[in-house]
Order: sequence, then C-alpha cells, then structure tokens
Amino acid sequence: MVGFNYVSYAQEVFFSPGALARLREAVERLGWQRLMLCASHSMRAGGWVSKIESGLGGKLVAIFDHVQPHVQDVQVREVLALAQERKADAIVGMGGGSPIGMAKAVGFQSHLPIIVIPSTYAGSEMTPVFGITHTDENPPRKVTVNDPKIAPRLVIYDPEITLGLPPALTASTGINALAHCIEALYSRTGNPLSTAAAVDGVRHIHNALFDCYKDGNNVDLRSEMLLGSHLAGLSLASVSMGLHHGLCHVLGGTANIPHGIANAIILPHAIRFNADVTATQLLPAAEAMNVLENGTGAKARIEALGQQIFELIDRMDLPQRLRDVGVNRFDLPRLAEIAFQNRTVQNNPKPITDVTQLERLLQEAW
Repeated sequence: MVGFNYVSYAQEVFFSPGALARLREAVERLGWQRLMLCASHSMRAGGWVSKIESGLGGKLVAIFDHVQPHVQDVQVREVLALAQERKADAIVGMGGGSPIGMAKAVGFQSHLPIIVIPSTYAGSEMTPVFGITHTDENPPRKVTVNDPKIAPRLVIYDPEITLGLPPALTASTGINALAHCIEALYSRTGNPLSTAAAVDGVRHIHNALFDCYKDGNNVDLRSEMLLGSHLAGLSLASVSMGLHHGLCHVLGGTANIPHGIANAIILPHAIRFNADVTATQLLPAAEAMNVLENGTGAKARIEALGQQIFELIDRMDLPQRLRDVGVNRFDLPRLAEIAFQNRTVQNNPKPITDVTQLERLLQEAW
C-alpha cells in the first residue's frame, strides 16, 4: 500500500433546494454581525442579491456586485478597502468562480471568514485556492495562492439558484467540474478521499450535464449536477493540480479566455498528453462514463475517454479550438513559455521538461 498525506478543512455545507433560506440562521449561530457580499451583475439581475439583502437585513453592510472575470488585482484592492471601511467581519461570495474567488482573496487578505454560495459548477467553493490576475504586468499574469485558511467556512448549495444558468455556462462550468475530477484522479498527491470523491463526481456529471444543458429548468437534474460539482471541488481540495489547470490559468490570465471555455478546449488534449503515465488512475473515470473496452490496453481506453469528452463538448456547442476564441497562432510560443514557468504545470504527473512539449500541445489545441 502506498503512503499518502492530505489536509482537510473545517467547513460546514448546506445542500438542498431552498438552502439559501438557511443563511441567516447560520450567520447568527456563528456570531457574524457585519457581512459584505461579492457578486456578479447576473446575480443582481436574477434577483438573488435582493434575496440576500432580505435574508440578512441590517447584517449586510456592503455589496460589491460587479466582480469582473479572473479576479483582477485592481478590483481586489477596491473590495478590500470597502470591507475595511464598513468594518466587515465576514465576506460572502455568490455566483460563479470569479465572485467566489474575489471573496476568498479578500477574506484571506483581511483575515475574515468566508461564506460562498455557488451559482455555477466552477467548484471553487470547496478549495483552499484563489487566483489573482496582475493587470499591471505585460502580458497580464494570473497568480494562484494556496493556503488552508482560504477554504470557505460555510458553503451553501441551492440548486434553485442554478436554474437560470444559461446553456453555455452550464456546459463550460460543467466541463470545468469534470476536469477537477480528472486532475484529482491523476494528481501526484492523490489520496483515498480525493479518489472516491472524484470517481463519484464523474458519475454524477456524466449522468446530468448534457441533460442540464438541454433542460435547465429541471431541479432534479440541476441537483445531481450540483452534487457532481461539489464532489469535484471536494476531490481537488486536498490534492495538487497539474498541466490542465495550469494551462487554463495561463490562458485565462494572459489570453483572457473564460475559465470554463479554456477547460473545454484543453481537457481532451491534457488527457491524451498524460495518457501513457496516468491510464491506470483514469480507468475509473472511463468506467463511470461508460467508455467501452476496446481490447488494446489502458492507454487506448483513456485516449477514448478524451475523445468522448471532446465529442460531448462538441454536442454542447462549446469552442473546441484556441483559434475559435481569438488566440493568434503566433502567440502560442509565448503562452507556452509562460506556462512552462507555472508551478501548477510543473506539478503534472508526466514531467514537463521542455517548453516544446507545451508548444506542441497548444498547437494541437489551436
């Protein structure tokens, strides 16, 4: 038996339709008096910010409801200043990965507890990681921070919030969740908990993602997909990420590609790139997605898994090539150089020893 070690986190999780109504109860029990909300414009437009205002009443002392993608350093400073001015004693993040990332960045830097309420399948609510895009660098660069104190103290999953998620965001953040499971399974620091959560996460995502894409108003399907997303985030919370997420961070911070779209483009290529080293670890994912035996070995079955995911992405009308999202072919060597310096990329189970390995992968994805 191989050894392992991992860190777990003091988190409370509510998961049920209508769970948002339990926010005030939890806040009062935990003794927080002055809360600040970070959200996106879509959460305001969908009426969810108003529900937070109604639920928390006078305990909500500040709202920042125009968080931009990729957690920009300029906005982090703005939100930090507002939290200090209003004497917030807890930070709430509601929405997709960016508002939640903002809440995590601000909570961590101001030593305040973090509450998150996800509206997508980005999975950031379970992890002790955030990334900040440094906009004053040329090109801009996304830097990740990993610390146990970043893990949110309270997570509220309410599938009803996801009913209004558009098909394209359902698809892209759903693929992001699937990528969390894949990277957890082949992570160099995997453990029994991360593996069990990842395999079950793949199964729920496989069962629900495409049907949620087709019928976003089915609360049972949304619940299963959100459960898969929760397990995906949980699986990634105690392990190191690798090539896939490292490349996606570079493409987001430097090329300004939405994180879910970057996942959709890169994931099949990352699976194929790693297949000769990670086939054994990924076989449970292939089984959970009903990838058939083809009699030619584990590596070939994992390559078939990558192809099946590629076809799923195509069925959901997501971009599948870097050129489809405005990346210039002449920029690929520069992106590969930036990725080669990324410590997450260097955590990959298949060693990245030469920048040309990354350039070839990006050329294939272009």
